[in-house]
Amino acid sequence: MSKLKFEDLLDAGVHFGHLKRKWNPAMAPYIFEEKKGIHIIDLNKTIAHLDQSSAALKQIAKSGKKILFVATKKQAKEIISSRVEELNMPYVTERWSGGMLTNFATTRKSIRKMSAIDKMQVDGTWTTLNKRERLFKTRQREKLQKNFGSIADMTRQPAAIFIVDIIKEHIALKEAKRLNIPVFAMVDTNSNPKLVDFPIPANDDAAKSITLIMDTVCASIKEGLEERKSAKETADKDAKAKAAKKEAAPVADAKVEAPVAEAAPAAEVKVEEAKAETPATDAPAEEAK
Repeated sequence: MSKLKFEDLLDAGVHFGHLKRKWNPAMAPYIFEEKKGIHIIDLNKTIAHLDQSSAALKQIAKSGKKILFVATKKQAKEIISSRVEELNMPYVTERWSGGMLTNFATTRKSIRKMSAIDKMQVDGTWTTLNKRERLFKTRQREKLQKNFGSIADMTRQPAAIFIVDIIKEHIALKEAKRLNIPVFAMVDTNSNPKLVDFPIPANDDAAKSITLIMDTVCASIKEGLEERKSAKETADKDAKAKAAKKEAAPVADAKVEAPVAEAAPAAEVKVEEAKAETPATDAPAEEAK
C-alpha cells in the first residue's frame, strides 16, 4: 500500500505533462488524457511505479551499496543536494563530466588531486608555495570541488543511478546503460520510458513535483539504511554472545573433569592391592596339601 495519497500528487502538479506536439509515443501507456493541448499523466500508474522503484532502492541501500543521483536542471539542484546529503549518497548537480562513469579511473584521479591539495594545507607544504602557485591551486581546488566534491566518497561505480529528466541527462543515461547500471528516473511525457529500467511517470519540471517524488524515494532509502544498521547491531551482539560462550566453555569442562581425573588412580590402586592379596591367602592351603 502506497504512503502517498492521490490528492498529494494532484496538489504537487505531478500529473501535468508537456504539450501534445512534444510528446513521445512510447509514453502512451502512462497518459490519462489530453486537456487543453496538454497531456495529463495517469497518477495511478505513477503511484504503482513509484512504489516499485522505492522498494528496489530500499533493497539496494539495505545491501550497503551506493546510489548516484543526477539532476543538473536549475529547479532540481537544491532539492537533490539537500536530501541526498542526509543519506550520505553521491550526487551530481553541476555539469555532468563526460566519462564520469565509463572512465571512472580518471574521475578518481581528479578526486585524489583534490585530496592532495587539502593535504598540502595541513602538512605545511602550502606555506612553501609562492603567491602565484597558491592562487593556481586554490582555483583548481574550487573547480574540482564544484564538479567532483559531491562524489568524493564514491570509491567504486554505483549500484544504481537516479535521474531527474533523462533528456537533459542523456549522457549520464548512456554511460549507465553502457555499464549495465540500473537506471531509476522521473520521465515526463516528452521522454522515452523504455530507456529506463525503473521509470516513474511524473512532471520533471515543477519543483513541487520533484520534491514530492524525492521525499518518497529518500524516505525508502533511509528505511533501508536503518534496517541495515539494526541488522548489523544484532549480528554484532550475537557474535559477542557466541564468543563469551566459547570463553566460558573450557572453564566448565575443567570443573567437570577434575574429580574424574583424581578418582582414576585410586581405583587402579585398589585393583592392584586385590591382586597382591590373592596369592598370599592361597599359599598356606598349598603347603597343607
